Amino acid sequence: MASHRKSRPTGARVAGIRTPALATAALTSVALLSQTANATPSADDKPSLEEVEKKVDDLYRQAESATEKYNAAKEKTAKQRKQVDTLLDDVAQRTQKLNEAREELGSYAAAQYRTGASAPDTATFLLADSPQDYFDQTQLMGRLTNRQKGAVDDYFTQQSATMEKRQEATESLETLTESQSDLKTAKATVQKKLADARELLSQLTAEEKARLAAIEKKKQEEAERKAAELARQQAEEERQRQEAAAQQEETGSGSSTETGTGTETGSGTSAPDSSYATKAEKALAFSRAQIGKPYVWGATGPDSYDCSGLTQGAWKAAGVSLPRTTYDQVNAGTTVSLAAAQPGDLVFFYDDVTHVGIYIGNGMMIHAPKPGAYVREESIYYDGESSIHSVVRPA
Repeated sequence: MASHRKSRPTGARVAGIRTPALATAALTSVALLSQTANATPSADDKPSLEEVEKKVDDLYRQAESATEKYNAAKEKTAKQRKQVDTLLDDVAQRTQKLNEAREELGSYAAAQYRTGASAPDTATFLLADSPQDYFDQTQLMGRLTNRQKGAVDDYFTQQSATMEKRQEATESLETLTESQSDLKTAKATVQKKLADARELLSQLTAEEKARLAAIEKKKQEEAERKAAELARQQAEEERQRQEAAAQQEETGSGSSTETGTGTETGSGTSAPDSSYATKAEKALAFSRAQIGKPYVWGATGPDSYDCSGLTQGAWKAAGVSLPRTTYDQVNAGTTVSLAAAQPGDLVFFYDDVTHVGIYIGNGMMIHAPKPGAYVREESIYYDGESSIHSVVRPA
């Protein structure tokens, strides 16, 4: 820190100075210090390495949050586009039926006009787009046969249904346009956050980058220590559970050998987990096969993934369908405690639930971390214990 920083407290205490000469000297010193500080803003205003690291991490988190919003908007847009296509196909079919009904009415009107069976007004009525006003004329309705009346009724039914479907399609198109706008906004937000992060990192010197790597390594070592601590805790709890189950089985088999309730009780603790473990093994095998592939926001494989795209793909390989986004995946199963986490469980992070990884045991997970990184195994404490939101068992 510059030397003028150290002298500031002494020079600033003007009220304690009693002689005019000393006061004048002190005020002059303060002015010079102020000028010096203003003359070197680049040295004093430059953020510390820790501040840069925090800013970059925040930008990556914001980018990941925007990515999940992008994923949600993309999924919504795809569904709405499918709905609009279906509606437009329906409108086309109904329009065809309407035209056929109109042609049938036209043939009746032409035949009546040629034979003189009806007045020209009848032809006008039958060929008009909106002949409802003529329905009140009883004498005209009396001239229509049952078949012709049925054709008229069918025409108006088709016309009404077609108008309703056209309106529905119009509204769906407007909603689709809004969703596409949301999608565009989310995409721009992601790109902006990533560009800002890259800009900050590009301004670091080689020495600063080395120091930043050392800070990251220290954080990683602490995360691994916490993971090992959780692994020991889980192993101890499992040992105690097995001992309790064995004692219960032994007691049960000795007191009620004729019913065998002790054996059933002892095996019942792990039985519900067997089918889950089988599925989890498939999900984990898929996840391990993706290690080394790059994180790409919005990606669902097979060459790259974002965090929720990876977990969705992993459990799909196990025959379980998960929603696309972290916001929905967190509700797609049973919440369990961190101490009770089993391989295959989903570990969610941050208060806004914007990151997820798949637990592999011993406090570790496989996840797609952030832009610029690759799918990898890492401690669930990689961003501190407070970052863990919840653990969910999806099947």
